[in-house]
Amino acid sequence: MTRPDQSSRRIVLVTGPSGAGRTSALNVLEDAGFETIDNLPLRLLTPLLDGTGELRPLALGIDPRNRDFSANNVLDLLGSLSARPGLVAELLYLDCSTDVLLRRFSETRRRHPLAPADRPAVGIARELEMLAPIRARADVLIETSDLNVHQLRSEVEHWFAPGGEHHLTVSVQSFSYKRGLPRSVDMVYDCRFLRNPFWQQDLRTLDGTDAAVASYVQGDPLFAEFSQKVLELSLLLLPASRDEGKSHISIAFGCTGGQHRSVTLAEHHALRLAEQGWQVSIRHRELDRRNREEART
Repeated sequence: MTRPDQSSRRIVLVTGPSGAGRTSALNVLEDAGFETIDNLPLRLLTPLLDGTGELRPLALGIDPRNRDFSANNVLDLLGSLSARPGLVAELLYLDCSTDVLLRRFSETRRRHPLAPADRPAVGIARELEMLAPIRARADVLIETSDLNVHQLRSEVEHWFAPGGEHHLTVSVQSFSYKRGLPRSVDMVYDCRFLRNPFWQQDLRTLDGTDAAVASYVQGDPLFAEFSQKVLELSLLLLPASRDEGKSHISIAFGCTGGQHRSVTLAEHHALRLAEQGWQVSIRHRELDRRNREEART
């Protein structure tokens, strides 16, 4: 399968038997930059495409429970999409053996969607029969029987991620310990041991994005060694987190007021990571809060 050029919009239809990993595959595609929609009625896809001119790739989960689902409808849709100029339509089929599907339904104690009042084996058989013509038409078929979630991610990224690689986004933020730790942070560093610009009258009303404040904080004898060790730790852990399958890592720096030292460290660290090629976003929680309050007055 050849990869589409950048002037074409990529559309991937994702299907397969329940329990084979469709939802997990959609999550991987979303992390790879696709707009993902699960179980959209097939008749609504064409109006959706007609209503937007963007080139962002789209991944559509196809579920046999869909009210207008049939093998013929899916294949007709794929054919009509392939005939549209500027579109590259592909069919990704997640396959799985019956024995493994039965085990997965047994482990989760879920009812099969096509046999809610019967044994899962009945629903699996019905679904595989319905999907057989679609499976035969698949552009990419991934057998998930022996794959864990990380191996499945690797397979999907191989075919659909830019360059076949998984990308990790990094957010760096500053905060005040007086207002508590930010939620859902992976790594936290305490900057309160560094000298505090708050006690300098000419720096008190400024913040860590100001060059004078940054210079003052970076002048602390411990700043260079501390910031370098933090960078080295991030450069050790970020590739390992990416290889583990994570799509996002959050790093936070805290100080007393969240205005000076933590802001300086967050800005410095984000810049160093960006220079190493990492995709980084930055947020200053207390500065954002202050700006919102000032905007209301």
